[in-house]
Amino acid sequence: MCRFLVYKGKDEILLSKLILEPQHSILTQSYDSRLRLDHRRPHNGDGFGIGYYTPPTLGPHPCIFTSTIPAWNCINLSRLASKTTSSLIFAHVRATTEGSLSDSNCHPFTHGSLMFMHNGNIACWRHVKRALALSIGKKWFMGVQGNTDSEWAFAVFLDCLEKEGYDPDNEVYATNGFGHTQLRKAMLQTIKRINEFVDAAPSEMRNEIMDKRSLLNFAVADGHSVVCTKYVNSATDEAASLYFSSGTSWKEGMEKGQYKMERRDKGADIVLVASEPLTFERDNWVTVPTNSTITIHKQTVMIHPIIDQYYNHSPSETRSSGFAVSKGLVSNAPGATQTAGTPAKEEKELELREKLGAVQKGIDGVELSE
Repeated sequence: MCRFLVYKGKDEILLSKLILEPQHSILTQSYDSRLRLDHRRPHNGDGFGIGYYTPPTLGPHPCIFTSTIPAWNCINLSRLASKTTSSLIFAHVRATTEGSLSDSNCHPFTHGSLMFMHNGNIACWRHVKRALALSIGKKWFMGVQGNTDSEWAFAVFLDCLEKEGYDPDNEVYATNGFGHTQLRKAMLQTIKRINEFVDAAPSEMRNEIMDKRSLLNFAVADGHSVVCTKYVNSATDEAASLYFSSGTSWKEGMEKGQYKMERRDKGADIVLVASEPLTFERDNWVTVPTNSTITIHKQTVMIHPIIDQYYNHSPSETRSSGFAVSKGLVSNAPGATQTAGTPAKEEKELELREKLGAVQKGIDGVELSE
């Protein structure tokens, strides 16, 4: 599985202060993923991508830089990140589940002013791909350049926006944005449609039981707002890890690489969303609840539950981490249980690593909504 990072700030930041310099930066996660337990494929080295919005004078469309070179081995990434600033940044390091190793399969994907990336997988992909592809409009079908389930999910998202009356090709939306409410609505429709295709797939093929659980950690931005999801289509399993951090400054400490999110007042000038924390400051990071959306608009964070057949109305109910672990990932919800049969060493490792994601309640600048 992959790792991604989102930065939304009041002011521009040098890309290197997120991507290269922190002790556990997204570049470090490409070869040293602390929340990855898949020792058979321990690296996120199947390419990377950086997307960022430039000043309005250069137009509303984001700049995208992708490469199939592992992030830790790309000198051009260091050159770019040390001389580029932006107030809205996406970064992604890839570990393939679907699709070949090519630039067209590297995240983030883009259309007009929109950027999109994914950490996870669509279940039964080879059995749902055709039906999913035929369900979307012709221009979204023709626009898919690669062969990943992630890019097809983006095509579904674009189709959902258009069906709601928000044409992604309309330059008015490119300039002014779609609005965070509409982005979130289209994201929920995307998840719903993916679930419908997976549910319609056969439960068994050639004496093989089909696993219909998808991990759908998505992120989308329109230059003004960001919507991310942490989702699994299961009422008993935990989703892949996702955290956020907010404050007034992202500051390096006395020792090189020791960054910390500082908060000088009740407001928030910076919001980070990440598959793994960029620092080891436990108090800096908040766990995103399973099966929920996190919306960032003007540095205000709003968290909403995704209420469908997989939503758990009991806050005390625990979920199993076994499925996420089987995909080489770790859940980060306190109280999540380990399924039987997990090696003792990995179980202990899981317990230690989950401590990175303690849930904090009542944090200023964060709205928890039904």
